[in-house]
Amino acid sequence: MLISNENKPRNQANDFSGRRRFLLTFIMTCMAVLVVRGIHLQVFKKDYLQDKSKYVDTVSISSYRGIIEDRNGEPLAISSPAPSIIISPKELLKDDESVVVQMEKQSQKLHGGEALSASQKADVLAAYRNEKLTKFRQMEKWLNLPSGKIDAILGEKKTKSFVYLAKKVSPGVADQIKDLKIAGVDIRREFKRFYPSGEVTAHLLGFTDAEDVGQVGLEQKYESRLKGTDGKKRVIKDGLHQVIADVENISSPVPGKNLVLSIDQRIQYLAYKELQNAVKVNKAKSAALIVLDSKTGEVLAAVNQPSFNPNSKQDLKESLYRNRAITDIFEPGSTVKPFVVAAALEGGYIYRGNFFDTNGVFEVDDHTVRDVHNYGMLDVEGVLKKSSNIGVAKMALKMPVNYFWRMYSKLGFGESPATGFPGEASGHMPDAKRMRDFDRATLSFGYGVSVSAMQLARSYTALADDGILHSVSLLKRDEDIDAKRVLSQKTARTVRKMLESVITKDGTAYEARVDGYRVAGKTGTVKKAGAHGYSPDSYFAVFAGLAPASDPRLVVVVMIDEPSAGQYYGGLVSAPVFAKVMAGSLRILGVTPDQENTMPLLLARKGG
Repeated sequence: MLISNENKPRNQANDFSGRRRFLLTFIMTCMAVLVVRGIHLQVFKKDYLQDKSKYVDTVSISSYRGIIEDRNGEPLAISSPAPSIIISPKELLKDDESVVVQMEKQSQKLHGGEALSASQKADVLAAYRNEKLTKFRQMEKWLNLPSGKIDAILGEKKTKSFVYLAKKVSPGVADQIKDLKIAGVDIRREFKRFYPSGEVTAHLLGFTDAEDVGQVGLEQKYESRLKGTDGKKRVIKDGLHQVIADVENISSPVPGKNLVLSIDQRIQYLAYKELQNAVKVNKAKSAALIVLDSKTGEVLAAVNQPSFNPNSKQDLKESLYRNRAITDIFEPGSTVKPFVVAAALEGGYIYRGNFFDTNGVFEVDDHTVRDVHNYGMLDVEGVLKKSSNIGVAKMALKMPVNYFWRMYSKLGFGESPATGFPGEASGHMPDAKRMRDFDRATLSFGYGVSVSAMQLARSYTALADDGILHSVSLLKRDEDIDAKRVLSQKTARTVRKMLESVITKDGTAYEARVDGYRVAGKTGTVKKAGAHGYSPDSYFAVFAGLAPASDPRLVVVVMIDEPSAGQYYGGLVSAPVFAKVMAGSLRILGVTPDQENTMPLLLARKGG
């Protein structure tokens, strides 16, 4: 049987016709899409396309640095908007070329395709450059730059992507420069650190650099905590590289964490002003002062002289921003005598009723220990009251070397006070194994050992808090979990009572008295050590004390370096500063007076 093939060509033709219709339909659809897209761009996006220089970019969003505040919430360091001006030499040079191209396109559009001649191009470029130079001069004026500074930058750094023209300018100036619309000149969002209390807290806080990174002080110590994390966003920029619209937020900036200090700004200011005045009156080289809360070990004030303004760091030297109260050491002199008495009483090597013959000189290891006057026979309290070197040296020699040395060590001498402040001093303690009798004698009245004002103040918390030695903190806290007992309550109270006699008319620090409050303290007048031994006429004038003596709330240490106005004794130079700072601080804190016999005078002063 034969099969007919006459239908086969007809089927093939039908298949070809179907494919052709599909292809034509696909092509027409694509053309329609392109036409619609073209109409959309030409009609609805006409303005956008006319400026072909627009582009999408990713920029960072600067974050706020954390605030530093005092224990009562008063701001001590804050960050305020301070934009920086950057300039792109490469973009500025490209801009000159693009201007000629744009002008030529405009000319062709207006004149039927006629191109600019070489001389016309030169004229266009010259006119544009003159306009730009005028804007440069205006920028230099606003930024206080020398005339021609921008030209020099463009010449020297023409290959740089960007150069800082000015950092941390006022927002008003930044807005003026933005309005000039100069290609290659951009405004960068940044912040400037501002210190409301200026010189008063300068040594403690330190400062940040141009990049807002902490350089010294607590700004450096807590850099990781204070520094925030920058965010990112996509933006549309124009031909001038200026942001004209935000596209999307990639990540939000995370501000730095705030830092709450133990400092009481009111007490800090009081201490600063009194110390500043004391340095001026006594024509001193420098000075330091510490105020501690004797119950918690918190630092309520830490001030130094001379100081500096952290808001204006011109000609700033390390000698100005060094925090002497924490980083510098000195021999404490007679301010350590209470601890010698405490150690001897605690160990049973002396008793309160013992007497010591202080006839003016005491020979030890072929050396002579001297007193300012011949005080004759003195009891233990009298040794502290008159600050007898001979009396306290005899006490020291009654104690074994290791026991005597260990008492100083337990009080924190020779080790860092662990505040975390950058560069804090550990001081110096002699080697117990190498100590001779004369070394023990001089150690008993504060020579051969060195401490910072912070260390000395810390040691006095053991007398103030009934034998409990506190750690010290520059951050606010409710309690001291690292406090430790170094003396019995009985010994601490006994010595504290003896130290009240120092603040009497026949003691060495009558000028340290505070109306309405019982005060206990000790003077120190220390010869300064030099390359060739101790200086005969250069001194540290020191006073360390606490109040109210019945239940001490505060410890204050004052150290004045090289007073040269005639007086150099701690009782005459540093004790008056102590009295003013202690009196003001107790009243600021609302501490109840504990001395009834001066209450009428205190109330009269308050009323008048």
